[in-house]
Amino acid sequence: MVGLLTRRDFLKYAAWFAADTALSATACGAAVSSIRPNFVFILVDDLGWADVGCYGSDLHETPNIDRLARQGMRFTDAYAAAPVCTPTRASIMTGKYPARLHMTIWYESSANPPRGRKLIPPVTQGNLPHEQVTIAEVLKKAGYFTAHVGKWHLGDAAHYPQTQGFDVNIGGTFWGAPTTFFYPYSGSSRWGKEFRYVPHLEFGSEGEYLTDRLTDEALRVLDKVKDKPFFLNLCYHTVHTPIEGKPQLVEHYKKKVRPGMHHQNYEYAAMVHSLDENIGRILAKLGELGVADRTVVIFFSDNGGFINKDRAKSVTNNYPLRSGKGSLYEGGTRVPLIVRWPGVTKAGSVCGQPVSSIDFYPTILEITDATLRSSSLRSTSLGGDPKHNADMDGLTLVPLLKNPTARLKRKALYWHYPHYYATTSPASSIRQNDWKLIEYFEDKRVELYNLKKDIGEENNLAETMPEKAEELRKRLGAWRKAIDAQMPTPNPKYSSKVRK
Repeated sequence: MVGLLTRRDFLKYAAWFAADTALSATACGAAVSSIRPNFVFILVDDLGWADVGCYGSDLHETPNIDRLARQGMRFTDAYAAAPVCTPTRASIMTGKYPARLHMTIWYESSANPPRGRKLIPPVTQGNLPHEQVTIAEVLKKAGYFTAHVGKWHLGDAAHYPQTQGFDVNIGGTFWGAPTTFFYPYSGSSRWGKEFRYVPHLEFGSEGEYLTDRLTDEALRVLDKVKDKPFFLNLCYHTVHTPIEGKPQLVEHYKKKVRPGMHHQNYEYAAMVHSLDENIGRILAKLGELGVADRTVVIFFSDNGGFINKDRAKSVTNNYPLRSGKGSLYEGGTRVPLIVRWPGVTKAGSVCGQPVSSIDFYPTILEITDATLRSSSLRSTSLGGDPKHNADMDGLTLVPLLKNPTARLKRKALYWHYPHYYATTSPASSIRQNDWKLIEYFEDKRVELYNLKKDIGEENNLAETMPEKAEELRKRLGAWRKAIDAQMPTPNPKYSSKVRK
């Protein structure tokens, strides 16, 4: 006998029905010209620059990601705009530096900075302001179907993807990580015993894996909207902690690990393997639906690899880069970037120009606008919002996608992280051509590196090249002032003898 439907069950069914209705309504609506390119933006959480085969991993197997690189363009000097997740995600959505948005740390820590250190970090913006125009809002206005699947981490329920231009939100919340990667993806065993869950992923089965399930949902979106221009923002929770791989893959990599390898964590390797398998599924679906030739695929990570420990085991190693997530050394900000734009990017091409997550917004705008201008829809132009665009920091990558040896008209890239992390104290940094300077706020010291000669940032040139260091320090300070960057303040209760 079937029992009565509980309120919780009703809400579960209602959520599924609402998502399916939104997808079905779009699929059944009037078809918009398929001449416009589709976009699949794949964002991985905490994937290090060297965690992928085509970037030099010595343990991880990533045949699908490597194949995507052979089909498109691989960037060697691509950067997240921040060394942690929320700020980078905000930069992708808006094309602006996190410091300009006052979003420089993850949502959960934005309002409650630690007060037991030498400096007190600023209280920052935890919610992506509705006044900012997202790339999803621009594309939706132009007739695109916009779907977000996976991690959001850009604000509370009043700032969820549905309020920021997405027709569908599957799984996005204000939380930065799940309690577990296995169904039902919920519990309170981590994160301060706070109960967490991933919504809209009901009716799973024992052993179901989160990375697989998010792909299932993304494939369902693609099936529904294949006849319309679409923007799929697929944000995997992997490879963030907790480090949990499928048991059979864990055993596979456990047997592969050898002394001397830079990568030693076989649980983590299993997570990377599952990521790669699911990217293969997405690429296969685009081919099956006959839309691969008009779909731009972007593969990116929100910050550098996590080098600290999870369950007493170091997670990853960003060698040859220094340090990792949270740090403004290269290991914290330099990340993998692969772009496949059929008919434009040359297969197997490599670009060494410094680019950033702030560049995706104007790039997607130009790719779509260029198509409109060359079609019967030339009277229509995205353009974006003039007020929003007036202080946009990103530059379009289209010239590089057409010619990897081209150069962008940009003087420098900047980072600002006025917070503490296991790998850093509050700092800012600048990269100008091959020169990199980091300024730490606790003691005002600076470090200067030539990345062309010293990618591992081992040789600090600040003392031997004081004029160059001072030039970059002044430029960095002027940038902070120009964008109203928030700064940490001295802690009057701090004692160097008794440190909390």
